[in-house]
Formats: sequence, structure tokens, C-alpha cells
Amino acid sequence: MNQNHPKVAGSVAVVIPAYNAADTITEVLGQLPSFVSVIVVVDDGSSDGTEERVRECAADDTRITLLRHPANRGLSAAMATGFAHAIETEAEYIVKMDSDGQMQAEDLPSLLAPLVAGRADYAKGNRFRDFEALCTMPAVRLIGNVLLSFASKAATGYWNIFDPTNGFVAIRSDALQQIRLAKLEGYYIFETAMLAELYLLGAVVEDVPMKARYGNETSHLSIARAGVTYPSRLLRMFVRRIFLRYFVMDFTMVSIFLLVGAPMVLVGAIHGAVSWWHYAHLGSGAPTGTVVLPALLIILGVQFFLSAINEDLRSVPRRPIFTKSGWQK
Repeated sequence: MNQNHPKVAGSVAVVIPAYNAADTITEVLGQLPSFVSVIVVVDDGSSDGTEERVRECAADDTRITLLRHPANRGLSAAMATGFAHAIETEAEYIVKMDSDGQMQAEDLPSLLAPLVAGRADYAKGNRFRDFEALCTMPAVRLIGNVLLSFASKAATGYWNIFDPTNGFVAIRSDALQQIRLAKLEGYYIFETAMLAELYLLGAVVEDVPMKARYGNETSHLSIARAGVTYPSRLLRMFVRRIFLRYFVMDFTMVSIFLLVGAPMVLVGAIHGAVSWWHYAHLGSGAPTGTVVLPALLIILGVQFFLSAINEDLRSVPRRPIFTKSGWQK
């Protein structure tokens, strides 16, 4: 066990989801520093001996607890299981690390710093702050992350963060207890699901710069599958966020802009399409007023949408929902 790490004030639990990670899990567990008080490994139906490797490590390290899913249920389900157990240990901070060795224990103090200082409720790694590290990222992952980052900003409401697929995250236990863990199991994209739930709580999220590290590990994420499933899932997440945030939990200028702008664009588009079809079949040009009216409605509607976007950009949570003294909202 590596002991050469700065200490962190407060108890820390590390949750590691593992699927067919027999080649890397021993090294990952061995690097965790002494300030980590609890280590929870969730073997998500592995078939390569991952369970045996973890049990061997647990024999020498009493901090390790092994939880196992008989069949593979996916990352979100594994994290729901691991988080639930970590909460029961009463750790103050809970960290999620992957089992492939990409995440380094030396980064744990930096990741936990925003939580310990009371600046944030949730912290996540960001591999896009260091140009040298960025150059080591495979081109396909780089392009995919850039596109996914923008879509995730809109879907989750956290316009101030980047690298949403980075799974090296830390959260205050009291904030995690406010999240319905069973809800996470219904999501395919765990990292984005966490952000979506945290936004509705009003939690502050902070990016922590980290180097991108890639070895010979095999990714379990299918790029083709992601390209097909992510857009529709993110769209549903976006619609859910807007509806709950601006029409159920609160009613703001964003709500008004959307209620006014949407009918304008819809009526303008329908009116314009019907008029075009009508006069096209008559074989004559449409009167100026018939052309201007739908165009004006669409332009005004788009302006209302842009105003709604501007207000949404300013609505990113800025004040942590928890401090060292507890709940503050």
C-alpha cells in the first residue's frame, strides 16, 4: 500500500465498480493511500477472476469490502449498490474510481479539496485543462468528448463544466443521501445521470484538472452504441430538466420566455408551411404580408428562446447545498 500521499480531513470511502478487471484491480487497490478508510469493490458479474483477485487483496487489507452482482447490470447499477454501502459506513466523502488503472490515487487530495474546503458538493476530473495530457487522448475519444460535453451541458444544466464522461468523481455523503440511488439504475450514462440529479438538488459541481492517462485497457463502451443511444437519452434528460426546473420546482423568466416563444415558432412554422403549399398549388406568389407574418413570428420566437438560454446559463448552482455545519438551503 502506498502511504506517500497528503492526508485529507474527514473520512473517505472509495467505491470501485469492476467488470472483468482481473488484470488491473490488484494494482488499483494497492495504490490507495492510508487516509482512505473504506474501500468498496462492486464486482458487476465478472467472469475473468476479478472476484478472486479482490478477495486476495481483502485478506491483506481489512478496509476492502467486496459486493457482487451475479450478472452484469451495468455501471449505473454497480454504483448505486456501491454508493448505498458507502453511505452506511458513515464516510464524510465518497469517491468513485474505475478499476482499469487510468485514475491515480495521487489525484485524490486534489479531487477532494473543493469538498473539504466547502466550495462544492461534488467534484469531478477534467482532462481538458492540460494540453500535454490532452495530446495523449485517442482522437476518437477526444472528438466524442467534445461533442458529448456540449450536449451534456444542455441536458444537465451545468454549463460551467467539461469532460462529462470523466468517471473520477467525489461527493459529500450528505449530498449523496439526497439522491434517489434507485433512479441511477435507470440511466445508461452514469456520470451524466449524477449531474442531472445533482442539478435538481441545486448542488455545486467543480471541475478538477487532471492528466489523461491511457494504457492497454479495453473500453467496455461501444462508440457505435453510444452514437445511437446517447442523443435520445440526453434529449429526454434535457426535457425532464427544463420541465421540472422551470415549471414544477420554480417559475422564472425562463418559463415565460419558453411559454411565449414556443407558440410563436410553432404557429409561424405551421402558418408559413400552409401558406407556401397553398400559393404553390395556385401557381402564384404569396402576398408580402403572408410572407412577413410567419417570418416575424419565428424570429421573435427564436429571440425568446435565446433569452431563455441566456437565463439558463446564469442559473448554474453557485452556492453549495451543504457546508461543514450541514444543510444550508
